[in-house]
Amino acid sequence: MTLIKAENIGVSYGASRVLRNVSLTVEPGEIVTIVGPNGSGKTTLLRLLIGAASPSEGRITQKPGLRIGYVPQKLHIDPTLPITVDRFLRLPGGTTRADCAAALDHAGVPDLSRSQMSALSGGQFQRVLLARALINRPELLLLDEATQGLDQPGSAAFYHQIEEVRQKTGCAILMISHELHVVMAASDRVICLNGHVCCQGTPEIVSAAPEYRALFGTGTGGALALYRHEHDHSHDETCSHDHAPRDKQTEAAE
Repeated sequence: MTLIKAENIGVSYGASRVLRNVSLTVEPGEIVTIVGPNGSGKTTLLRLLIGAASPSEGRITQKPGLRIGYVPQKLHIDPTLPITVDRFLRLPGGTTRADCAAALDHAGVPDLSRSQMSALSGGQFQRVLLARALINRPELLLLDEATQGLDQPGSAAFYHQIEEVRQKTGCAILMISHELHVVMAASDRVICLNGHVCCQGTPEIVSAAPEYRALFGTGTGGALALYRHEHDHSHDETCSHDHAPRDKQTEAAE
């Protein structure tokens, strides 16, 4: 059963049209990445999907009772606040230490529970945010520029962990990013945005598309060599400005 579906979404702020005719689906167990330049509508679209904003037109539907986990771009915690990772994960209450330990294990940082949040490195902090998103065992995990501020090895390690999360929990993952180094190769399906869907399909299809190369240059396809996971299912593949299949199409601009 489809987890989340956006149909002909549009968003306007006054005379400025931010999103138009955006349609997408996320199916159980798949990793979908939305890439695009700054101002392409990625964050606006994610806000719509999590219910933090409403579209001006179109509709978004979810599987009944869908459990969603969310990893934000960043979260500021006062460095003078004495709070351990375990305590942070158990806020605002009702979460057991066993649940926290399991989430940290899935996030790849099982030994951080007693560490102070203020003492974490950037990569560790993002893993803790990932653990927090996993505590309620989501069916769909949403990540908004989750590796912003990390170097390329840190980003690569994080996306390796995302693949392990999918393997261990079976949850679907929708990632939004402007980083192309590893995000492309860590995905089953990539949607490239620049005011509409430029192209979509497997990473290999998208990285070879003229529309993608016009946005990001011809040298970005080599990023696929860094890491490519194996999977045993296929996805519809299209590379067209305006003619992606209706059930898979995404068009967005920020």
